[in-house]
Amino acid sequence: MPLPAPSVPSPITTAATSATVTRDDLARVHELAERIRQHFTQGLVAQTKLRESLITTFVAGGHILIESVPGLAKTTAAQILATSVSGSFKRIQCTPDLMPSDLVGTQIFDFATQKMSTQIGPIHANFVLLDEINRSSAKTQSAMLEAMAEGATTIGGERIALPKPFMVIATQNPIEEEGTYNLPEAQMDRFFMKTVMTYPTEDDEISMLEMLTRRGTDQQNMAVSPTAITIADVEFLRASSRKVHVSQPIMKYAVELAQTSRGGGPRPIKGLSNLVRLGASPRASIALTRIGQANALLAGRDYVIPEDIKTFAHEVFRHRILLTFEALAENVNADQVIDSMIEAVPVP
Repeated sequence: MPLPAPSVPSPITTAATSATVTRDDLARVHELAERIRQHFTQGLVAQTKLRESLITTFVAGGHILIESVPGLAKTTAAQILATSVSGSFKRIQCTPDLMPSDLVGTQIFDFATQKMSTQIGPIHANFVLLDEINRSSAKTQSAMLEAMAEGATTIGGERIALPKPFMVIATQNPIEEEGTYNLPEAQMDRFFMKTVMTYPTEDDEISMLEMLTRRGTDQQNMAVSPTAITIADVEFLRASSRKVHVSQPIMKYAVELAQTSRGGGPRPIKGLSNLVRLGASPRASIALTRIGQANALLAGRDYVIPEDIKTFAHEVFRHRILLTFEALAENVNADQVIDSMIEAVPVP
């Protein structure tokens, strides 16, 4: 009687193996990230913080809000990120009369078939730039919230999934308040980061002019770069980011930072209730952890360290901390509160 054939191990990788980032993965991540950074140098001078914020949020799978006065290349930076990936890009100029149907799409009657047909809107793209988002009405902002929160839109009662990857890059101008609508806290909370751009230095501004004169045009080339990464590469980056190890002390550190903004934490800040009327929600600790994983991955590590959390703490908390009128009267800003939080919470 023949002996039974020896069992052959399944080719499917085990959970332990699939849940780790290998050296080959890190090497591939480094190569893809450098291709994106190289693409940024072709159209953006300096603004390293903005570039890294965009790339890190992109790898973490979140959305980003960019705030600055006009003319600091917010739109250009969003276009460069979009053209570094072989995906679709749509730019939506937000205005007070922008309707939800202008954003998500609508249903129209087709006389040929005598049926209603769905016409999808510009938000159905891989990268969506919502320019001057605070100029759109509350009704339109609620449609944006559904897309950002659920990854889908509803048109005529039909739920339509958004393409993957999907990323919203929103911009707003902090100085013009006429004809604007403040974003509700629920929508602000959906942004992983809020980054604030500042004026370039004299040398950076001269370098910008040199680049424009060499290029011969002031318009950003919207064609996808020949060295653009693919959608599969994007999925690899995001999947690898989720595999980066986060230890229990790091998770505790992220949670304690969020708790401190709410008046709690291991070392509560004295007098914080006079400055902060609403602290960060648990979404802040989630965003902080996801951003920390992405930052660690881009730095070539498969584990998160406290510096990964601290690097983007201001960007993650800045739009989630609501100040009191007393704080505003004393010219206290959210960044100063975050500085106190980072100083108060012990680093693991």
